[in-house]
Amino acid sequence: MTEPPRPPGEGNPSDPTAPFNPYTGNEPTSGSAPPPPPGAPQPPTYGTPPPSSGAGGYPPPSSGAGGYAPPPSGGYGPPPGGGYPTGGTPPQYGYNSGGTDEDKTWILVAHFGGAAGAFFGGGAAGWIGPLVALLARGNQSPIVRQHAVAALNFQLLWTIIAVVGYALTCILIGFLPLIAAVIMGTVFGIIAGVKANNNEPYQYPMAVSMIK
Repeated sequence: MTEPPRPPGEGNPSDPTAPFNPYTGNEPTSGSAPPPPPGAPQPPTYGTPPPSSGAGGYPPPSSGAGGYAPPPSGGYGPPPGGGYPTGGTPPQYGYNSGGTDEDKTWILVAHFGGAAGAFFGGGAAGWIGPLVALLARGNQSPIVRQHAVAALNFQLLWTIIAVVGYALTCILIGFLPLIAAVIMGTVFGIIAGVKANNNEPYQYPMAVSMIK
């Protein structure tokens, strides 16, 4: 019995020379792009994360165009506005506003106590108040020590002058240095105390650094 004729282009299913494809659903349809040949790179798929650093990842930015520039030669300079503090000493006898109320109390004891000792002690006892402040608070507070040492050096100088004046009273001229010691120790002690109370710097005149 003869087989009816087939349309043009349709193969013979019973032809043993025709290639056999068991997966007919994978065959490309008419008008679609052909699949890539074996071994060719596959196109990227959406939704996959970018490659991480390391082998196959993004290289770090170089120092060229678009990269991070290296630090300038010699390092970074000081910040604007004067640079870093040089560690210089604060005003010699000005009260530091960073001190506590107790520090300020002992600072006033050093100055006003020296003035009171010079007045009531005849010029020879002005060193007592600064010495008490130095021993009581000087080891705990550097700012109190500064003021106490400054007042003590000033009052010691005029205490020595007063003692010399007492020794020379027998020849009458000793009253002059004695009166000068009382006036200087009292007046400048009060001025220093007022300046310290107002947070203003002050330096005793004619002071000798006998105590460091």
